[in-house]
Order: sequence, then C-alpha cells, then structure tokens
Amino acid sequence: MKMSAQAFRAWKSKAITLLAMSGAGKTTLASKLPKQKWFHYSGDYRIGTKYLEEAILDDIKAKAMAVPCLRELLLTDSIYIRNNITVDNLAPISSFLGKVGKPECGGLPLAEFKRRQRLHRQAEIAAMLDVPEFMHKAKTIYGYANFINDAGGSLCELDSPEVIASLVQHTLIVYLDIPDSLQQTIIERAKQHPKPLYFNENFLDAQLAAFLQETGCASSEQMVPDAFARWVFPKLVAYRQPRYQQLAQAHGYTISAEHANQVRDEQDFIDLIATAIDAQQAPASPVVS
Repeated sequence: MKMSAQAFRAWKSKAITLLAMSGAGKTTLASKLPKQKWFHYSGDYRIGTKYLEEAILDDIKAKAMAVPCLRELLLTDSIYIRNNITVDNLAPISSFLGKVGKPECGGLPLAEFKRRQRLHRQAEIAAMLDVPEFMHKAKTIYGYANFINDAGGSLCELDSPEVIASLVQHTLIVYLDIPDSLQQTIIERAKQHPKPLYFNENFLDAQLAAFLQETGCASSEQMVPDAFARWVFPKLVAYRQPRYQQLAQAHGYTISAEHANQVRDEQDFIDLIATAIDAQQAPASPVVS
C-alpha cells in the first residue's frame, strides 16, 4: 500500500513487509522492535514448521535409514526424529534444499533438486498468503498492536502476482537496499560458506547451461556442488536486485540497509520509514486503523 508519512505515523496497527536479500539485515532490524508490541512473522520459519515440515523430516529419516543401527531403532519406534527450527536457526530448510551436483560430493541429481525447489516455491507462496490470517491472529488472540513480515530473500523470484497483491493490500512494503560495500561482503561471505538457496527455475536453467559450458562438464552430476554455488551467487544477487527495486518502486518504499543498521529502537524505525515515504513523494491516503 501507499500512504503519506503523516498517515503512516498515525496508523494505529502498523503492518510492514520487509524485503531484501538474505544477509541485508531484515531479521536484525525486526529484532530491534519491542517484542511486546510487534508480532514478528518469519516467512522462512513458517515454511519450515508448516509447509515443508513433513518433507524435511522424510529426508532426514531417509538418511537415517541408511545407517543400520538407526534403521533398527526407527523401525521399532525406539527413537523419533523431529525438527527444532527457530527464527534464528533455519538449517533444516537449507539441508532439505540441498545443492545440485556430484552425488559423491553431497550433491543432488538435477531432477531431485528441482523437485525440492518447486516444493519450496509452493511453501513460500503459501507462507506469504498466510500473512493476513496471522495479522488477524496477532491482534485478536495475542493482542499485538503491530505486525512485521520478515519475508524470505527469494520472494522477488516467486513470480506470483497473488502474493504481491495480498502483501500490498495488507502491508506497507519496505525494501532494504544494500550498498555496494555490503553487497560485496554478502557475496564474499556466500563464497566462503556456500549455502543452499532457492532459484527461479528459468534462472537456474540458464545459469546451469552457462556453468556447464564454461567448465566443460557434460552434466550437472559432474559439477562440484560448492563450485556452482560460489559461481552462481553473484549472478543471483544481480538478478534479484532489480526485481526488488521494481517491487519497491511500484508498491512500496526503499530504505538504505546502512541506515537500517543504525536503528536503535521503535522510534528510529518509524522515523526512518516516514522519512523514506516523504522523500519518495507518496500520495496521501486516509489513516488506516
């Protein structure tokens, strides 16, 4: 939604969606808001604990069944396996997504990798469509005055008009723009510790083809998973950035990740967004209750 800075400040039950690349500081920014007043909705947490929970557990169980002693214990119901996903620990989701490449290096065959990617896309769409329901729960059940949606870094790749329409209708879209210095830091960090990620399938197909041609690999199963992950990440950043910028320009507002990092408390947060609204000349709108 669009509104004036005055309307934003007067908005009694603020609802904000934070957009940015992973590592830009969305979760850190959300954590600076008073927990008794702001409901922190993590899209990734919802994905892992609701929409991918069964698939994640099935993957872990399949790996455990390959270990004879664990297989026997599982078959006799002597042990059980469960997730311990938190907002700050999303490792089970990453483990499930995996990386494409040589099986002997821990990589997944392309068909299986794409299957998991599609499941993640469906889960992320569902998690974002849940935002209005959780806004209602947060206010009516738990008594939270305000709501912040910490969206996943891949939201701009979902190609789901329904998700964008819902978020725009119910929340103020705020994009954290990362300066070149931070962007390079994020890229270097990803190269040092390559992690599984979601890719838009068209982007993935194009980048796989380019990587195979560049390296001379005959197929994705000849690739070293981490080598592809390091090679593709800067290209992913370049692919996502204009998509985020377009979303913010059309439907919301942009703040600098550097300025967001300087936020100390709720008032700083509100002032930062109101200043961005003023600077980006948003049209006036009635106050939303």
